[in-house]
Amino acid sequence: MAPAFRLSLKAKASDNMSHLMVDFSQEQRILHSLKFLPVPSIPEIDASECLVADNCVTVVWRTPEDDGKIDHYILEYRKTNYEGPPRLKEEHPWMVKEGIKEQEFTLSGLKFDTKFINFRVKACNKAVAGEFSEAVTLETSAFNFSLDAATAHQNLKVEDHSVEWDASGGKVQEIKVRGKENRSRTASPANSPARSIIQSPKRMPSGRSSRDRFTAESYTVLGDTLIDSGQHYWEVTFESDSKAFIVGVAYRTMGKFDQLGKTNASWCLHLNNWLQVSFTAKHNNKAKVLDMSVPERIGVYCNYNEGHLAFYNAKTKQLIHSFKTKFTQPVLPAFMVWCGSFVVQTGIQVPSAVKSLQKRNSGTSSSNASLT
Repeated sequence: MAPAFRLSLKAKASDNMSHLMVDFSQEQRILHSLKFLPVPSIPEIDASECLVADNCVTVVWRTPEDDGKIDHYILEYRKTNYEGPPRLKEEHPWMVKEGIKEQEFTLSGLKFDTKFINFRVKACNKAVAGEFSEAVTLETSAFNFSLDAATAHQNLKVEDHSVEWDASGGKVQEIKVRGKENRSRTASPANSPARSIIQSPKRMPSGRSSRDRFTAESYTVLGDTLIDSGQHYWEVTFESDSKAFIVGVAYRTMGKFDQLGKTNASWCLHLNNWLQVSFTAKHNNKAKVLDMSVPERIGVYCNYNEGHLAFYNAKTKQLIHSFKTKFTQPVLPAFMVWCGSFVVQTGIQVPSAVKSLQKRNSGTSSSNASLT
Protein backbone atom coordinates (compact mmCIF):
# COMPACT_ATOMS: atom_id res chain seq x y z
CA MET A 1 0.00 0.00 0.00
CA ALA A 2 1.38 3.44 -0.93
CA PRO A 3 2.06 5.76 2.00
CA ALA A 4 -0.20 8.77 2.57
CA PHE A 5 2.65 11.12 1.68
CA ARG A 6 6.31 10.92 0.71
CA LEU A 7 9.30 12.90 1.96
CA SER A 8 10.77 14.86 -0.94
CA LEU A 9 14.18 15.21 0.76
CA LYS A 10 15.14 18.10 -1.50
CA ALA A 11 18.60 19.42 -0.62
CA LYS A 12 18.84 23.15 0.05
CA ALA A 13 22.05 25.07 0.72
CA SER A 14 22.30 27.84 3.28
CA ASP A 15 23.05 31.37 2.11
CA ASN A 16 26.67 31.22 3.18
CA MET A 17 27.03 27.67 1.80
CA SER A 18 28.20 26.49 5.23
CA HIS A 19 25.87 23.46 5.33
CA LEU A 20 23.07 21.70 3.53
CA MET A 21 19.44 21.41 4.74
CA VAL A 22 16.50 19.13 3.85
CA ASP A 23 13.36 20.96 2.78
CA PHE A 24 10.27 19.60 4.68
CA SER A 25 7.99 22.53 3.89
CA GLN A 26 5.77 20.56 1.51
CA GLU A 27 5.36 17.73 3.98
CA GLN A 28 4.52 20.17 6.75
CA ARG A 29 1.70 21.61 4.67
CA ILE A 30 0.34 18.12 4.01
CA LEU A 31 0.52 17.15 7.69
CA HIS A 32 -1.24 20.32 8.75
CA SER A 33 -4.02 19.65 6.28
CA LEU A 34 -4.70 16.12 7.61
CA LYS A 35 -7.86 15.67 9.76
CA PHE A 36 -7.76 12.74 12.21
CA LEU A 37 -10.95 11.05 13.42
CA PRO A 38 -11.53 11.56 17.15
CA VAL A 39 -12.08 8.59 19.49
CA PRO A 40 -15.87 7.97 19.62
CA SER A 41 -17.74 9.05 22.74
CA ILE A 42 -18.74 6.42 25.30
CA PRO A 43 -22.39 5.35 24.83
CA GLU A 44 -24.87 5.09 27.71
CA ILE A 45 -27.30 2.16 27.94
CA ASP A 46 -30.80 3.39 28.85
CA ALA A 47 -32.04 0.66 31.19
CA SER A 48 -35.53 2.20 31.35
CA GLU A 49 -35.95 1.70 27.59
CA CYS A 50 -34.58 -1.85 27.51
CA LEU A 51 -37.16 -4.63 27.20
CA VAL A 52 -37.08 -8.27 28.31
CA ALA A 53 -39.97 -10.39 26.97
CA ASP A 54 -40.60 -13.69 25.20
CA ASN A 55 -36.99 -14.78 25.68
CA CYS A 56 -35.83 -11.70 23.76
CA VAL A 57 -33.86 -8.73 25.08
CA THR A 58 -33.91 -5.33 23.38
CA VAL A 59 -31.01 -3.11 24.49
CA VAL A 60 -31.25 0.65 23.85
CA TRP A 61 -28.42 3.17 24.20
CA ARG A 62 -27.49 6.71 23.25
CA THR A 63 -24.32 8.76 22.81
CA PRO A 64 -23.74 11.87 24.96
CA GLU A 65 -23.30 14.03 21.86
CA ASP A 66 -24.28 13.75 18.22
CA ASP A 67 -21.29 12.08 16.62
CA GLY A 68 -21.81 11.73 12.90
CA LYS A 69 -18.49 9.95 12.48
CA ILE A 70 -19.67 6.75 14.23
CA ASP A 71 -19.76 3.86 11.75
CA HIS A 72 -21.15 1.06 13.94
CA TYR A 73 -21.50 -0.30 17.48
CA ILE A 74 -20.31 -3.46 19.21
CA LEU A 75 -22.58 -5.04 21.85
CA GLU A 76 -21.32 -7.58 24.36
CA TYR A 77 -23.45 -9.62 26.77
CA ARG A 78 -22.75 -12.23 29.43
CA LYS A 79 -25.02 -14.45 31.49
CA THR A 80 -24.73 -14.29 35.27
CA ASN A 81 -26.56 -15.19 38.46
CA TYR A 82 -25.36 -12.06 40.26
CA GLU A 83 -27.18 -8.75 40.30
CA GLY A 84 -25.24 -5.51 40.01
CA PRO A 85 -22.01 -4.59 38.20
CA PRO A 86 -20.18 -7.37 36.31
CA ARG A 87 -17.68 -9.37 38.28
CA LEU A 88 -14.13 -9.88 37.06
CA LYS A 89 -14.53 -13.65 37.02
CA GLU A 90 -17.66 -15.27 35.68
CA GLU A 91 -18.62 -18.76 34.63
CA HIS A 92 -19.96 -17.52 31.30
CA PRO A 93 -17.84 -15.63 28.70
CA TRP A 94 -18.74 -12.35 27.01
CA MET A 95 -20.62 -12.92 23.75
CA VAL A 96 -20.21 -10.37 20.92
CA LYS A 97 -22.55 -8.80 18.36
CA GLU A 98 -20.72 -6.61 15.83
CA GLY A 99 -21.65 -4.24 13.01
CA ILE A 100 -24.74 -2.77 14.69
CA LYS A 101 -25.81 0.37 12.80
CA GLU A 102 -28.63 1.60 15.05
CA GLN A 103 -28.64 2.61 18.72
CA GLU A 104 -30.59 -0.47 19.74
CA PHE A 105 -30.37 -4.20 19.19
CA THR A 106 -32.64 -7.18 19.94
CA LEU A 107 -31.26 -10.56 20.98
CA SER A 108 -33.86 -13.24 20.25
CA GLY A 109 -34.23 -16.96 20.89
CA LEU A 110 -32.32 -16.83 24.18
CA LYS A 111 -32.54 -19.51 26.82
CA PHE A 112 -32.89 -17.82 30.18
CA ASP A 113 -30.97 -20.32 32.28
CA THR A 114 -29.46 -17.64 34.54
CA LYS A 115 -31.12 -14.92 36.61
CA PHE A 116 -29.45 -11.96 34.89
CA ILE A 117 -27.52 -10.85 31.79
CA ASN A 118 -24.83 -8.12 31.73
CA PHE A 119 -24.72 -5.77 28.71
CA ARG A 120 -22.13 -3.24 27.52
CA VAL A 121 -21.65 -1.38 24.24
CA LYS A 122 -18.97 0.69 22.49
CA ALA A 123 -18.94 2.92 19.42
CA CYS A 124 -16.57 2.57 16.46
CA ASN A 125 -15.64 4.82 13.56
CA LYS A 126 -13.58 3.97 10.47
CA ALA A 127 -10.33 4.22 12.42
CA VAL A 128 -10.76 3.28 16.06
CA ALA A 129 -13.15 1.92 18.68
CA GLY A 130 -14.10 3.85 21.80
CA GLU A 131 -14.37 2.58 25.35
CA PHE A 132 -17.14 0.32 26.58
CA SER A 133 -20.13 1.85 28.29
CA GLU A 134 -20.88 1.20 31.92
CA ALA A 135 -22.41 -2.26 32.05
CA VAL A 136 -26.11 -2.71 32.75
CA THR A 137 -27.59 -5.84 34.35
CA LEU A 138 -31.08 -6.94 33.25
CA GLU A 139 -33.16 -9.60 34.96
CA THR A 140 -33.93 -12.68 32.85
CA SER A 141 -35.91 -14.89 35.21
CA ALA A 142 -37.55 -18.05 33.87
CA PHE A 143 -38.46 -21.51 35.15
CA ASN A 144 -35.54 -23.94 34.93
CA PHE A 145 -35.57 -27.55 36.02
CA SER A 146 -34.02 -30.90 35.19
CA LEU A 147 -35.55 -34.34 35.15
CA ASP A 148 -35.08 -36.23 38.41
CA ALA A 149 -33.61 -39.57 37.34
CA ALA A 150 -34.10 -40.87 40.89
CA THR A 151 -37.87 -40.82 40.36
CA ALA A 152 -37.82 -42.37 36.88
CA HIS A 153 -39.25 -45.79 36.15
CA GLN A 154 -36.52 -48.34 35.43
CA ASN A 155 -37.61 -48.53 31.81
CA LEU A 156 -36.98 -44.83 31.26
CA LYS A 157 -33.52 -43.70 30.19
CA VAL A 158 -33.03 -40.13 31.45
CA GLU A 159 -30.32 -37.90 29.99
CA ASP A 160 -30.35 -34.22 30.88
CA HIS A 161 -33.71 -32.98 29.54
CA SER A 162 -34.55 -35.99 27.38
CA VAL A 163 -36.17 -39.33 28.14
CA GLU A 164 -36.27 -42.47 26.05
CA TRP A 165 -38.18 -45.69 26.66
CA ASP A 166 -35.84 -48.64 27.19
CA ALA A 167 -37.59 -52.00 27.31
CA SER A 168 -34.52 -53.71 28.78
CA GLY A 169 -33.99 -51.16 31.54
CA GLY A 170 -35.82 -53.05 34.26
CA LYS A 171 -34.24 -56.39 33.39
CA VAL A 172 -30.72 -54.96 33.40
CA GLN A 173 -31.37 -53.27 36.74
CA GLU A 174 -32.76 -56.50 38.19
CA ILE A 175 -29.66 -58.44 37.11
CA LYS A 176 -27.39 -55.84 38.71
CA VAL A 177 -29.35 -55.93 41.97
CA ARG A 178 -29.28 -59.73 42.12
CA GLY A 179 -25.56 -59.70 41.45
CA LYS A 180 -25.00 -57.35 44.36
CA GLU A 181 -27.18 -59.46 46.64
CA ASN A 182 -25.25 -62.62 45.76
CA ARG A 183 -21.91 -60.93 46.45
CA SER A 184 -23.14 -59.60 49.78
CA ARG A 185 -24.29 -63.07 50.91
CA THR A 186 -20.83 -64.53 50.35
CA ALA A 187 -19.12 -61.65 52.09
CA SER A 188 -17.38 -62.06 55.44
CA PRO A 189 -18.73 -61.18 58.89
CA ALA A 190 -18.95 -57.55 57.74
CA ASN A 191 -22.49 -58.42 56.64
CA SER A 192 -23.55 -59.78 59.98
CA PRO A 193 -26.45 -58.11 61.87
CA ALA A 194 -24.04 -56.90 64.53
CA ARG A 195 -22.11 -54.88 61.91
CA SER A 196 -25.14 -53.50 60.06
CA ILE A 197 -25.50 -49.74 59.80
CA ILE A 198 -28.58 -48.06 61.25
CA GLN A 199 -29.49 -44.73 59.70
CA SER A 200 -29.95 -41.86 62.12
CA PRO A 201 -33.58 -40.69 62.23
CA LYS A 202 -32.32 -37.12 61.79
CA ARG A 203 -30.80 -37.95 58.38
CA MET A 204 -33.75 -38.02 56.05
CA PRO A 205 -33.06 -38.90 52.39
CA SER A 206 -33.29 -35.92 50.06
CA GLY A 207 -36.02 -36.24 47.43
CA ARG A 208 -37.17 -39.71 46.44
CA SER A 209 -34.78 -42.55 47.18
CA SER A 210 -34.29 -45.32 44.61
CA ARG A 211 -36.84 -47.54 46.35
CA ASP A 212 -39.47 -44.84 45.76
CA ARG A 213 -38.94 -44.58 42.01
CA PHE A 214 -42.07 -45.16 39.94
CA THR A 215 -42.66 -48.79 39.14
CA ALA A 216 -45.08 -51.33 37.66
CA GLU A 217 -47.06 -49.64 34.83
CA SER A 218 -46.38 -46.09 36.00
CA TYR A 219 -43.70 -45.17 33.43
CA THR A 220 -43.27 -41.77 35.04
CA VAL A 221 -40.51 -39.27 35.76
CA LEU A 222 -40.79 -35.99 37.67
CA GLY A 223 -38.96 -32.70 37.47
CA ASP A 224 -36.52 -31.81 40.23
CA THR A 225 -37.81 -28.31 41.07
CA LEU A 226 -40.93 -27.69 43.16
CA ILE A 227 -43.47 -25.06 42.15
CA ASP A 228 -44.97 -23.40 45.23
CA SER A 229 -45.72 -19.89 43.94
CA GLY A 230 -45.73 -17.69 40.86
CA GLN A 231 -46.29 -18.28 37.14
CA HIS A 232 -44.18 -20.75 35.20
CA TYR A 233 -43.98 -22.14 31.67
CA TRP A 234 -42.16 -24.98 29.93
CA GLU A 235 -42.50 -26.97 26.73
CA VAL A 236 -42.14 -30.60 25.71
CA THR A 237 -41.61 -32.22 22.32
CA PHE A 238 -42.49 -35.91 22.06
CA GLU A 239 -41.92 -38.60 19.48
CA SER A 240 -45.09 -38.67 17.40
CA ASP A 241 -45.26 -42.47 17.18
CA SER A 242 -44.90 -43.02 20.95
CA LYS A 243 -47.51 -45.57 22.05
CA ALA A 244 -48.43 -43.38 25.02
CA PHE A 245 -47.35 -40.00 26.33
CA ILE A 246 -48.46 -37.84 29.28
CA VAL A 247 -47.50 -34.32 30.36
CA GLY A 248 -48.73 -32.44 33.42
CA VAL A 249 -48.00 -31.71 37.06
CA ALA A 250 -48.18 -33.84 40.19
CA TYR A 251 -47.74 -33.62 43.92
CA ARG A 252 -44.45 -34.90 45.23
CA THR A 253 -46.38 -37.36 47.42
CA MET A 254 -47.80 -39.20 44.42
CA GLY A 255 -47.46 -42.95 45.02
CA LYS A 256 -44.89 -44.95 43.13
CA PHE A 257 -47.60 -47.22 41.65
CA ASP A 258 -49.91 -44.31 40.76
CA GLN A 259 -50.39 -43.35 37.13
CA LEU A 260 -50.67 -39.71 36.09
CA GLY A 261 -54.27 -38.52 35.89
CA LYS A 262 -55.72 -41.48 37.78
CA THR A 263 -55.60 -39.94 41.26
CA ASN A 264 -56.32 -36.51 42.76
CA ALA A 265 -52.53 -35.90 43.00
CA SER A 266 -51.98 -35.12 39.30
CA TRP A 267 -53.40 -33.16 36.35
CA CYS A 268 -52.36 -33.97 32.78
CA LEU A 269 -52.90 -34.44 29.06
CA HIS A 270 -52.78 -38.04 27.84
CA LEU A 271 -52.03 -39.15 24.28
CA ASN A 272 -52.72 -42.82 23.55
CA ASN A 273 -51.56 -44.26 20.23
CA TRP A 274 -51.98 -47.93 21.14
CA LEU A 275 -54.92 -49.94 19.83
CA GLN A 276 -57.29 -46.95 19.86
CA VAL A 277 -56.00 -43.40 19.37
CA SER A 278 -57.21 -40.87 21.94
CA PHE A 279 -56.23 -37.44 23.25
CA THR A 280 -57.67 -36.60 26.66
CA ALA A 281 -57.33 -34.35 29.70
CA LYS A 282 -57.22 -36.33 32.96
CA HIS A 283 -57.52 -35.78 36.69
CA ASN A 284 -58.68 -38.04 39.54
CA ASN A 285 -59.46 -40.89 37.13
CA LYS A 286 -61.82 -38.70 35.09
CA ALA A 287 -61.14 -37.92 31.44
CA LYS A 288 -62.32 -35.39 28.89
CA VAL A 289 -61.84 -36.16 25.20
CA LEU A 290 -60.09 -33.33 23.36
CA ASP A 291 -61.42 -32.88 19.84
CA MET A 292 -58.33 -31.44 18.18
CA SER A 293 -55.14 -32.54 16.50
CA VAL A 294 -52.16 -33.25 18.73
CA PRO A 295 -49.47 -30.58 18.36
CA GLU A 296 -45.84 -31.53 17.89
CA ARG A 297 -44.82 -29.41 20.89
CA ILE A 298 -46.94 -28.72 23.97
CA GLY A 299 -46.54 -25.70 26.24
CA VAL A 300 -47.46 -26.00 29.92
CA TYR A 301 -48.47 -22.93 31.94
CA CYS A 302 -48.83 -23.14 35.71
CA ASN A 303 -50.09 -20.29 37.89
CA TYR A 304 -49.71 -21.82 41.33
CA ASN A 305 -51.28 -19.02 43.35
CA GLU A 306 -54.37 -18.91 41.14
CA GLY A 307 -54.59 -22.70 40.90
CA HIS A 308 -54.52 -22.51 37.11
CA LEU A 309 -52.90 -25.13 34.87
CA ALA A 310 -53.17 -24.72 31.09
CA PHE A 311 -51.81 -26.55 28.06
CA TYR A 312 -51.09 -24.84 24.73
CA ASN A 313 -49.97 -25.61 21.23
CA ALA A 314 -46.45 -24.24 21.72
CA LYS A 315 -46.20 -23.09 18.09
CA THR A 316 -49.57 -21.37 17.62
CA LYS A 317 -50.31 -20.67 21.31
CA GLN A 318 -53.79 -22.16 20.84
CA LEU A 319 -55.31 -23.27 24.15
CA ILE A 320 -55.72 -27.05 24.34
CA HIS A 321 -57.20 -27.43 27.82
CA SER A 322 -57.01 -25.82 31.24
CA PHE A 323 -57.69 -26.90 34.81
CA LYS A 324 -58.90 -24.63 37.59
CA THR A 325 -58.17 -26.00 41.04
CA LYS A 326 -56.65 -25.16 44.41
CA PHE A 327 -53.23 -26.70 44.93
CA THR A 328 -52.80 -27.89 48.52
CA GLN A 329 -49.14 -28.87 48.06
CA PRO A 330 -46.24 -27.79 45.86
CA VAL A 331 -46.32 -29.47 42.45
CA LEU A 332 -43.66 -30.86 40.14
CA PRO A 333 -43.57 -31.14 36.34
CA ALA A 334 -44.57 -34.71 35.51
CA PHE A 335 -44.15 -36.87 32.40
CA MET A 336 -44.89 -40.39 31.22
CA VAL A 337 -43.84 -42.18 28.04
CA TRP A 338 -44.31 -45.73 26.83
CA CYS A 339 -42.45 -47.03 23.78
CA GLY A 340 -41.28 -43.59 22.72
CA SER A 341 -39.29 -40.54 23.80
CA PHE A 342 -39.58 -36.85 24.60
CA VAL A 343 -37.46 -33.73 25.18
CA VAL A 344 -38.22 -30.94 27.66
CA GLN A 345 -37.41 -27.27 26.97
CA THR A 346 -36.90 -25.07 30.04
CA GLY A 347 -35.61 -21.55 30.65
CA ILE A 348 -38.64 -20.10 28.84
CA GLN A 349 -40.49 -17.03 30.03
CA VAL A 350 -44.28 -17.09 30.07
CA PRO A 351 -45.04 -15.99 26.47
CA SER A 352 -46.90 -12.71 26.04
CA ALA A 353 -49.53 -14.50 23.95
CA VAL A 354 -50.19 -16.93 26.80
CA LYS A 355 -50.53 -14.08 29.30
CA SER A 356 -53.07 -12.40 27.04
CA LEU A 357 -55.03 -15.61 26.56
CA GLN A 358 -55.05 -16.22 30.30
CA LYS A 359 -56.69 -12.86 30.92
CA ARG A 360 -59.18 -13.38 28.11
CA ASN A 361 -60.14 -16.93 29.11
CA SER A 362 -60.02 -16.49 32.89
CA GLY A 363 -63.79 -16.61 33.14
CA THR A 364 -64.42 -19.37 30.59
CA SER A 365 -61.57 -21.87 31.12
CA SER A 366 -62.29 -25.56 31.61
CA SER A 367 -62.31 -26.95 35.12
CA ASN A 368 -61.97 -30.26 36.91
CA ALA A 369 -65.72 -30.48 37.19
CA SER A 370 -65.98 -30.63 33.38
CA LEU A 371 -64.03 -33.89 33.24
CA THR A 372 -66.24 -36.86 32.55
